[in-house]
Amino acid sequence: MAEDTIMEFPCEFPIKMMGKESPEFHATARALVEKHTGPLDDDAFQSAQSRNGRFVSITVTVTATSREQLDNIYRELTASDAVLMAL
Repeated sequence: MAEDTIMEFPCEFPIKMMGKESPEFHATARALVEKHTGPLDDDAFQSAQSRNGRFVSITVTVTATSREQLDNIYRELTASDAVLMAL
């Protein structure tokens, strides 16, 4: 049975997450994603602070190898108390 996806793997895939601005959040976000991808270059990560600087959005572009890998990353992110939202 074919997977219900129009994506072809491997592919570059951006993952966006939001949390409270802190060095700990940046480290946690990186660790949660790298658990499923292996080490990533620093240039795979981009961040933008909210207007008041209390929150940050981090976008990490990964080379996704399967739908299962992406699902596992999103499950990991949404289970974390540090991640307020994952897109």
